[in-house]
Amino acid sequence: QVHLVESGGGLVQAGGRLTLSCAASGRTNRSYAVAWFRQTPGKEREFVAAITWRGGAPYYGDSVKGRFTISRDNPKNTVYLQIDSLELTDTGDYYCAETSGPAATMSPRSYDSWGQGIKVTVSS
Repeated sequence: QVHLVESGGGLVQAGGRLTLSCAASGRTNRSYAVAWFRQTPGKEREFVAAITWRGGAPYYGDSVKGRFTISRDNPKNTVYLQIDSLELTDTGDYYCAETSGPAATMSPRSYDSWGQGIKVTVSS
């Protein structure tokens, strides 16, 4: 199993930039991809972005295209989520999730391991 730990969240001002990190440990050699999801109270967990460890273009949820960038550092077993031009609606709990494959979809059910989540609060 892969163990995931998120970091980098907190209170940030609207219009700013924030980078979240997801550090993976454990059986990372069997990991296929990592994704980010976010959740706000009363809403379902929303797909944000996903990236595979071995190449291929990352992909994004429709609601975040243009402001979010997912990237990876394979030697560090870490995936990042950069959020630019933060908006109040970016407030929520952000989770990274891992799948051993064969696909990394937008559905939370595709993912095998989850981090504990990290809170992002955007203030005006």
